[in-house]
This record gives sequence, structure tokens and C-alpha cells, in this order.
Amino acid sequence: MFFCFPDPHFKRSKHKSRIITPALLSQYAYVLKPGGKLYHITDVEDLHNWMYQHCNDHKLFERVEDAEQDPCVQMMLNETEEGKKVAREGRPKWWAVWRRIEDPVEREIRAKAQS
Repeated sequence: MFFCFPDPHFKRSKHKSRIITPALLSQYAYVLKPGGKLYHITDVEDLHNWMYQHCNDHKLFERVEDAEQDPCVQMMLNETEEGKKVAREGRPKWWAVWRRIEDPVEREIRAKAQS
């Protein structure tokens, strides 16, 4: 899943409309199989911190530490229209990659069913 330069919804009352929230992350985890990746990139540092913190706090996602060489990261940074625009304007970009991990409860249920 890719979230490239989403609307930051700066007003606090609009934070519930952000594309990364605890409830939406649970839905994303539902549709992503374990091992699937969630990518996000923005040119708004506060929004990056928001998305990073919510992904980091979610029990079904772990940060991918060695993502710099991931071709998808390079595409987000350099090939999207917004990425090109931000680069032309000399502004920084913040990004992160998260991997969907297996739910320990689901794993236990599956193990019991197989035995």
C-alpha cells in the first residue's frame, strides 16, 4: 500500500480525516497479508511524525529498517509528480516503510486447528 503525499489535514479537528489513523491501520492490516508492506511519504514533517508514530504503535506493523534500497522507495522519492515537485522546490521529504506481521492470536488459533 502506498500513501504518497497525502493531505495533511492541519487542523486538529480534521486529524480524524487523515489517511493513517489507528482504526484505518487495522483495516489496512486486515487486507494486507503478513509480509505485505505499507509505504508513506510526505513533505510535511508533522504529518510524517503522525504517520510514523501511529504505524509504530500498531501491533500488526513493524518498521522495515533497510528500505533505502527498496525500488519502491526510490520511485516514491523520485518518480511521482509530487516527489519531483518537492525536489524542484528543494524541500525535504520524509518517508517510512512498514511490514505487516502475523497476528499472534491468529497464529495460535491456526496452530491449534492444525493439531
